Amino acid sequence: MNKVQVEILGLSASPSAGGAYALLLKEVYGVRRLPIIIGSFEAQSIALEMEGIKPPRPLTHDLLKSVIEHLGGTVNEVIIDELKDNTFHAKIKIEISSFIHEIDSRPSDAIALAVRTGSPLYVAEEVMRLAAFVPSSEDIDEEISHEHDIEEDDEEKPSKKASQESRLAELQEQLREAIEKEDYERAAKLRDEINKLKGKQN
Repeated sequence: MNKVQVEILGLSASPSAGGAYALLLKEVYGVRRLPIIIGSFEAQSIALEMEGIKPPRPLTHDLLKSVIEHLGGTVNEVIIDELKDNTFHAKIKIEISSFIHEIDSRPSDAIALAVRTGSPLYVAEEVMRLAAFVPSSEDIDEEISHEHDIEEDDEEKPSKKASQESRLAELQEQLREAIEKEDYERAAKLRDEINKLKGKQN
């Protein structure tokens, strides 16, 4: 299976998805973005670990990490390997005594475990082909310039940009769902909103 290494680019609330969150993944060695809608608990678990906040008692994903470590195992990698019936599927690859175990998982749980163990995160190329999108060249240039910008006056710009990227990712996800359901009227409206948002970014 061809796979692409990704990293977490953004995480934002998705009001239109009933309190769920939009998790935006980015190719490490490319520009494609993959939006995934996840639950609030999993989003909180990912965000806490990324921000280095330790809860007073271990969360479910902390417990899972402890169990794996106490059994002498290590998480080799996490891969989002399938998109079936408009739902992402993932596998956690755990090595115990030189044997690799593949555990089926929701992507959100797998990613929450990956950020705790420092494990690499991958997406199957076929999944990227079906569900990822490419931002405009202006967006990419601006993102690169922010990575090298150290002026204090610009501190809030990257977070604003991440919010726009997450909103765009959310709309792309909804557009994909509408097309799959053959709801072309909704798809047209979503496409207009996406183009409008891209116009504001440009």
